Amino acid sequence: MSSRRGRITDEEITELISKLQALLPESSRRRTASRSSASKLLKETCSYIKNLHQEVDDLSERLSELMSTLDDNSPQAEIIRSLLR
Repeated sequence: MSSRRGRITDEEITELISKLQALLPESSRRRTASRSSASKLLKETCSYIKNLHQEVDDLSERLSELMSTLDDNSPQAEIIRSLLR
């Protein structure tokens, strides 16, 4: 990126858009393949990140519930702990 503060070149914007498109799931990439605006791409990216955060929260809650039902010394609890390391 440019070392100038507050200014970003068109080339840098194009590079950032390409990187964002590469990070989006395949179905979303197909929708944005035709030179959509940076604003639309940013909104899609933010929505995707928000969904990922919700999935992480849901999985964390499910994992906490599972761990609360297991004996701390059980093989299942040890497997879960090893996966979290």
